[in-house]
Amino acid sequence: MSINILGIESSCDETSASVITDGILRSNIIAGQDVHIKYGGVVPELASRAHQQNIVPVVDLALRESGISKSEVSAVGFTRGPGLMGSLLVGTSFAKGFAHAMDIPLIEVNHLQAHILVHYIGETGVDRKFPSFPFVCLLVSGGHTQLIHVKDHLSMEILGQTIDDAAGEAFDKCAKLMGLPYPGGPWVDRHAREGDPRAFVFARPSAGGLNFSFSGLKTSFLYFLRDQVKKDPGFIKKNLNDLCASLQYTITEVLMDNLVKAAELSGIKVIALAGGVAANSGLRNAVTSYGKDRNWEVFIPKPVFTTDNAAMIAITAYYKYLKKDFSSQDIIPEARYKFSL
Repeated sequence: MSINILGIESSCDETSASVITDGILRSNIIAGQDVHIKYGGVVPELASRAHQQNIVPVVDLALRESGISKSEVSAVGFTRGPGLMGSLLVGTSFAKGFAHAMDIPLIEVNHLQAHILVHYIGETGVDRKFPSFPFVCLLVSGGHTQLIHVKDHLSMEILGQTIDDAAGEAFDKCAKLMGLPYPGGPWVDRHAREGDPRAFVFARPSAGGLNFSFSGLKTSFLYFLRDQVKKDPGFIKKNLNDLCASLQYTITEVLMDNLVKAAELSGIKVIALAGGVAANSGLRNAVTSYGKDRNWEVFIPKPVFTTDNAAMIAITAYYKYLKKDFSSQDIIPEARYKFSL
């Protein structure tokens, strides 16, 4: 009998629902929230309200597109955390209600673990090779930057992480300083393709070991722009492509330095990329290039699987379902859900 998992993701500003059958993707619906653009960042209260409006139609569409009726759903997986508490509450409450009404198992999912497990989403008609265990994953998003030793689908260990700001946050905050729209990361990537990555040099803070630090880079970038704009008010506009290329190059090199160290220290040559910043072309190209030079077997997800989506929640819930790792109805979301597996 087939295992049909309904996945629900609501950790930040995307409301998403997905259906996966025996590890194969059937549907993956994502509703974004443009309301945050004019504020230059996600407004938690507005995000939770939008989730309340979107959750029912998104789940309904995911089920209809999958061809699976609600009575055929084997279990419902949901993002327990980390994320915005108001947003998580919407997804958690819906998942609990659905599971209770249908009398099926409820499965909590760690959002970060799910980002990594996108590499195991099967697609109809697509011949995909999955990473073999163990592998090292560089997980890079707006809120997290981590190096993970992945021992199995449900067994992982953090090797290093940011001690302050995440790489994605550095992209967005520096983009804002240049007057680029929110979210800034994709805009930096766009302009970087036309610029010189070595035009400007910015600070590359070291956090020791395999940890990361990006607050110093943001400060360096801020002071550099302040000083240059004093001399020439039109500096940013005249040098936008080079500024973006140099910023992207600096962040990428910081990430790659520690990824290389992690691979060398562990002796692992299977390397994966995950998280929202995994959509960045500079980082994708760097991992591919470094991999060729070092004989790595590299796995980079499709851009649609890098950002927050319910397919990653559903595939994680699928592997937890196989282990009968179910949650009780009294479970509550955790905004700072620790990644300790």
